[in-house]
Amino acid sequence: MATLTVWKFDDAEGAERVKAKLEGLEKQELINIVDVAMVSWPDGRKKPKTRQGFSTTAAGAASGSLWGLLFGVIFFVPLFGALVGAAAGALSGSLTDIGIDDDFISSVRDQVTEGTSALFLMSTDAVLDRVLPAVAGEDMELITTNLSGVDEATLREFFAH
Repeated sequence: MATLTVWKFDDAEGAERVKAKLEGLEKQELINIVDVAMVSWPDGRKKPKTRQGFSTTAAGAASGSLWGLLFGVIFFVPLFGALVGAAAGALSGSLTDIGIDDDFISSVRDQVTEGTSALFLMSTDAVLDRVLPAVAGEDMELITTNLSGVDEATLREFFAH
C-alpha cells in the first residue's frame, strides 16, 4: 500500500528541493515514488502555484486528475465563496472515498499559506534509515499522513526541532 504524506516547508522553494533529493534516492532504489505534487506560494502572490511531479499523459492522467481535484478543493474553491459551496461539498465528498476528508483539507489549507510550500508524496518501499538522513537538513513539518500511529510518531520525532 502506498503511503501518502504531506510535508510543509517554511519557504516557497522547500518542496522542490526535497522532491529533487527524493528523486535521487529513488535512483538508488531507497524509495519508490508512486506520485508527487508540489504547492509553492511565494510571498506577495494571491494564490499558490501547483505542479505535478510526473507527466499527466497515459498512466499519470488519473493521478493528475486527483491532484487537480485535491488542489482545487484546498486552495481555489474557497476563493469563490458561497456561489460554489454545493459544488465544493460534492468535490470534497468524492475525495473521502480515498481517505482524504474535511480534516485533511482544512489542515492543509490552514498550514500552507503565503511564503510556504508543500510536498504531497505517495510512496512505497522507503528505506527510512537512509531516506530520513538525506532530507534531515530541511526545515520541514509533517502535516498529515496515512501511516500507522507508531510510524507517524517516529517521523514527527525525527523532524522535531
